[in-house]
Amino acid sequence: MAANERTRRPRTLLEQRIWQRNQSLAEFTEEAEEFARRSGESGTLSERNLKRLVAGHRTDGTRIGRPRPATARLLERIFDTGIDELLTPLESTAIEVTGEHELNAALATSRRVTPDVVALLHGQLEAVRQLDRRLGAITAYDEVAVKVDQVSRLLSYSLAAGTRKNLAALLAELSALAGWQALDRGQISTAWDHYERAKQAASQSGDPALETHTEAERAFVLLDLGQASEAAEMLATAEDHARRITGRTLRAWLAAAHGEALAACELRSASLRAFDRAESLLPPRPAPDSGPYVVLDDVHLARWRGNALARIGEPEAVNVLTDALHELDPTFTRAEAGLRVDLATALTATREHDEAHTHAAKARALATEIGSARQLRRLGRLPAVRV
Repeated sequence: MAANERTRRPRTLLEQRIWQRNQSLAEFTEEAEEFARRSGESGTLSERNLKRLVAGHRTDGTRIGRPRPATARLLERIFDTGIDELLTPLESTAIEVTGEHELNAALATSRRVTPDVVALLHGQLEAVRQLDRRLGAITAYDEVAVKVDQVSRLLSYSLAAGTRKNLAALLAELSALAGWQALDRGQISTAWDHYERAKQAASQSGDPALETHTEAERAFVLLDLGQASEAAEMLATAEDHARRITGRTLRAWLAAAHGEALAACELRSASLRAFDRAESLLPPRPAPDSGPYVVLDDVHLARWRGNALARIGEPEAVNVLTDALHELDPTFTRAEAGLRVDLATALTATREHDEAHTHAAKARALATEIGSARQLRRLGRLPAVRV
């Protein structure tokens, strides 16, 4: 690192991460090119381009735009952090104001947060959920990140207890969505951070059901890390807590999540019992707005059970998953991609390789469209159906 660099603070998280490696920009550029060759990434990174990115702004003071998608993906893989987070100016990573005038302005803005404003923000959350469902995190993640920062700021300067609880609940839901998106993008460490923020916000909301849900969602990060027994233990605890504090739909969701973790532990009987619990708990018509946001009905529960059956090598998985695919709402693009990966897995186990290849090819196309690194990684573990 050059001597003059040590006399100032890093301007962006990207620059800070490079400094933590004790590398110059030239050294990091060389390492990034080598990483791209080893990992098959198409992204390129010149030292000149890197200088612009770590600065965070152009000479006229305007923010640097996002790099090309291939370059963004390369940096995200190297640092296991989203590109928007890497390019964030460090002075903006903390929600703070300076000076009496700025503090008064922030407090005044938060005083204008009425129930109608909270309802409007919830409507925006629902809209971005629809975008995420159809187009994936590749389209919706940036908008969610902006909303997380916006609601965090409002919460930080809100004084009314009721408003604070409502904003905290909204922040918990937004952060949980951001966590799921980061997980789908293959940014596991970032996903954990989002879920931690969701959990902290839920604890401020005064809603024990929301707190239980956000706690349970962290288990999916553990599953992706291969820590299935820890995930199963976390979900067992959440199931136990939920019996006393929440409604049937969330309890059914927790039971199904526990079933997935148990399947990952290769505990066949326990997994199937968990899915039987989920089926018995799920209301015929889950009521909207009756608790924390979960997407669970007969079709989604069937595809979830099918995923577990495929994990434990049950031939029944093919029929369960096929029926779920036929009934699935076509707007659930990410869900369809995951379901087809499950079908490819189940069909490979039954040696129906041609049909497995068909579903794997469709899953890869969908996952590529929506930027689902998670599903692409799962496909990469099926050598018999490489596409």
